[in-house]
Amino acid sequence: MNIYQELKDRGFIYQETDAAGIEKILTTEQVRFYVGFDPTGDSLHVGHLLPIMGMRLLQGAGHFPIALVGGATAQIGDPSGKITARPIMTKETVAANADALRKQLGRFISVEDGKAMFANNNDWFKDVKYIDFLREIGTKFNLNQMLAKDSVRSRLESGLTFLEFNYQVLQAYDFFILNRDHDCRMEFGGQDQWGNITAGTELLRKLRPEVDVYGMTFPLLLDANGQKFGKTAGGNNVWLDVNRTPVFDYYQFWRNSGDDEVCRLMCFFTTLPVDEIKRLTGDSAMINRAKEILAYEATKLAHGVEEARKAFLTAGAKFGFADPDCKVETTSGIAAINIKTAALEGIPEYAASADELRITDLLATSGLCKSKGDARRLVLGGGAYVNEERVSDIDYVLSPELFAAGQVLLKAGKKNMKRITLK
Repeated sequence: MNIYQELKDRGFIYQETDAAGIEKILTTEQVRFYVGFDPTGDSLHVGHLLPIMGMRLLQGAGHFPIALVGGATAQIGDPSGKITARPIMTKETVAANADALRKQLGRFISVEDGKAMFANNNDWFKDVKYIDFLREIGTKFNLNQMLAKDSVRSRLESGLTFLEFNYQVLQAYDFFILNRDHDCRMEFGGQDQWGNITAGTELLRKLRPEVDVYGMTFPLLLDANGQKFGKTAGGNNVWLDVNRTPVFDYYQFWRNSGDDEVCRLMCFFTTLPVDEIKRLTGDSAMINRAKEILAYEATKLAHGVEEARKAFLTAGAKFGFADPDCKVETTSGIAAINIKTAALEGIPEYAASADELRITDLLATSGLCKSKGDARRLVLGGGAYVNEERVSDIDYVLSPELFAAGQVLLKAGKKNMKRITLK
């Protein structure tokens, strides 16, 4: 696989320091590269996923990722893309956040058999002496060039502290250390990191001119409203931490993607072949199945196969399945889920006796209705369903043949349901 072309076809490449050089090194060598994550919180959110998915693709092509957690730089705060300065956190909070982020990144980046490594820039910054650092590194930075960086220029009017102004110097030094000690040749990041990344390539050009290094950014991902991607309709972040965003809500975030966004999101956040993605999203008749696949694959990466399966089945049971007979061809693992036998999993069960199978009796005794009177009103109002078929006869009795598969789905309205089995 030409990984450079794969990144390009999927839309990952936004800016490059040397396109020809990057394509050559990625297609002819095994490259050590890094992406940095500042632990400004104790969880990553969906907005962080684009560079993580880029790392996965590169690792899958045989390259070596270095996931750098900014235990030192988070104590300062990156001014890139920010209107005001970040609140200064305690060192203890930063350290705890760094540990949490490392665990989350481990879900996406495999470190088994020495295929990747984690690093924390606090390991080399904690013992740096200020005067020595200014003399050895500060002399390599031109003030005019630093002021010209977008991350600096955009903040000058609103107020940029000297503390934040130093951020690009520290990130550049990260690249130098990783190159010197771990042969790291490339840095990747979001498009707002371009100034910081080029500061690093320039520093290495001055300190280690014999080494060729490269930088690349991924595009800033916006939603249909022009806002940063990764927030719910209410403006809340969608987190990878299940205590902040439950798995089902995480799944539904992806399932509710706009029709015109699905192709791009599948290219970014699944590993399905690009040709398959274009086929799935190019036909409006398949677009809802494509959304299910996107949601399943994205949830699988963040929370594992079993959690993705549960979320898919729960959502389908509540809102319906886009492709209940699995007619849409896909390489996604979602195709292996037998909806007919698995869809009732996770729905509460009620074991009924043979003498309570009249629809009104069963709705009441199973707890779906408060009383038989409520059950009669529900049935007459068209709100009772047996195996997705509406029942409007208050004298309807569930026959033994319905239990041939072992259970029956009884619904009061669209969302309240029970799995009925026979004692």
